[in-house]
Amino acid sequence: MKFTLKIFALVALLVSQVAWSKEMNQPAPDFTLKSSTGENVKLSELRGNVVMINFWASWCGPCRQEMPLLDEFYKKYSKLGFVLLGVNVEEDSSKAAGYLSEVPVSFPILYDNTNSVSKMYDVDAMPSTVLVDREGNLRFLHRGYKPGDEKEYKRLMKKLMRE
Repeated sequence: MKFTLKIFALVALLVSQVAWSKEMNQPAPDFTLKSSTGENVKLSELRGNVVMINFWASWCGPCRQEMPLLDEFYKKYSKLGFVLLGVNVEEDSSKAAGYLSEVPVSFPILYDNTNSVSKMYDVDAMPSTVLVDREGNLRFLHRGYKPGDEKEYKRLMKKLMRE
């Protein structure tokens, strides 16, 4: 039992330390999800913008830690063609709504209750963040979050906005 707990702790530590993968350049899987306002949001309709997709859950400590930082990015860069989509992956979206009532954000929150979109993006860590360029191509993927990662988010966002 102790051995299993040690392995689990090691895996959790490794996942939390994963950095941005190298640059990709492939079409981002398209999806449509219902937002917290009841509207459908379709990724392909956002073409022409740099899109950050952040997969998160209310039970995830690192997700809670980065959420206010992501909101700052959205407020600062949305006028420059930057869109942020927070995709909650929990089956019960009321948990996300409860968290957001405590820590409100200004960017769209989408619900992936069946994890169909999470599977398309191979999400295997919380949070996971994807950057999609203006042409609709998946360019960067980041698994996990630790303080300081937002500096790399900002650098990559700016790079894609300049393209």
